[in-house]
Amino acid sequence: MTNQLGGLDLLILSSGTGDLNDALDFEIEKRTIDTNVTGFTCVADWAFNYFQNQKSGHLVAISSVGGLRGNRVAPAYNATKAYQINYLEGLRQKATKLNAGIVITDVRPGFVDTAMAKGDGQFWVAPVEKATKQIFEAIMRKKKIVYVTKRWGIVAAILKRIPRQIFDRM
Repeated sequence: MTNQLGGLDLLILSSGTGDLNDALDFEIEKRTIDTNVTGFTCVADWAFNYFQNQKSGHLVAISSVGGLRGNRVAPAYNATKAYQINYLEGLRQKATKLNAGIVITDVRPGFVDTAMAKGDGQFWVAPVEKATKQIFEAIMRKKKIVYVTKRWGIVAAILKRIPRQIFDRM
């Protein structure tokens, strides 16, 4: 397939599904895990190996700010996005060690005005146009990690520093 396209220099991987799951229905969790872990890993590995063979390439993956901490109403979603964040970090480390000419970009959006933005009380919901512009700029600059929109980087810094005793009660 890549030969028919004339090769591949950039692959954007947006493997994401997730639903609110207060009842902790395993079928909802399984669907999320199958897509966000198994499907993601299959495509990411294929792309990395392809780029390694051609000695260059850019893998961009859409993870989520949600991957930074757990979430009581969507535990599988946040956990699988944490998996993606860590997997991308491992691929970035592997590419560096191999000196393979591979760039790995982890795009971590907050809420974007799409069908994936579920639940009540959302704030800082970005219009699709603004989010795509920031993602495009990050790709062009070959950034390693980008928060979309940029203010979600502030939220990420705060989330990482909230003590567990406080976060557990949120």
